[in-house]
Amino acid sequence: MVCEARFVDGLSDREIRELFRQARDADYHALADEARALAASLEDAASSEQRTEAQRQLARLRTRLGQIVAIDFFGASGREAVDGLLGGLERALGAAEETLAPPAPAYGRLEGRVWVTRQGVHVDRIASAWLIPRFIDPKARFKFVPAKGYVPRPGELRFDMFEAEFTHQGDRCTFEVLLEEVPVERAAAGDPALQVIGEIVHDIDLKDRKFGHPETDGIRAMIAALCAACDDDAERLRRGAALLEDLYGYFQRQGR
Repeated sequence: MVCEARFVDGLSDREIRELFRQARDADYHALADEARALAASLEDAASSEQRTEAQRQLARLRTRLGQIVAIDFFGASGREAVDGLLGGLERALGAAEETLAPPAPAYGRLEGRVWVTRQGVHVDRIASAWLIPRFIDPKARFKFVPAKGYVPRPGELRFDMFEAEFTHQGDRCTFEVLLEEVPVERAAAGDPALQVIGEIVHDIDLKDRKFGHPETDGIRAMIAALCAACDDDAERLRRGAALLEDLYGYFQRQGR
């Protein structure tokens, strides 16, 4: 038997994948909000009963995350943020600290490395991929892989993906982690312009409006337009790097 099927609404494969990603991103965003609320409640959790209840809530959030990941077929971008938030909660509660602590910096020299990340790059990966060759590894090469099932080869460094050497930690996005924990050899320590870019990337990626820079909404729209216009990851990085380079110069001239 030979069958031919078409989608009634004439949706392309790309549009269908994006619908799946949007649905899972909404799930991840709701879960991230619950994780932040739980983190806020820990500030007042003095008694053992309160901490036990917080651990129970954390276990529920972990279970819910696993359920969402199981139906996240196309690698929605919100998973790393939730993983980072839940990992921070687990460390704060002292739950499975040895297995959940950030990996030790045993990655060796950061020169001429292959930097691996998920396909379908968006703001955090685009910004991180600008920061890496600009300030960390001038000879960096980039590789884009599926969100699930990739086994890294010797010498590769992963960023902004599950179990990566560099990814979300607590409420920090990957760009912030790189900026704070990796030697940024060619920039002054605490460069205000890089800090502002990191805060804008944070607000766009985590959707929590933590820093509230006035430029954030405009940059969010520009990144969204860039990604809508181009499917090729390498081209997204190229266009994104030009945008971020201009932003970096702009914030430097402002003394920010």
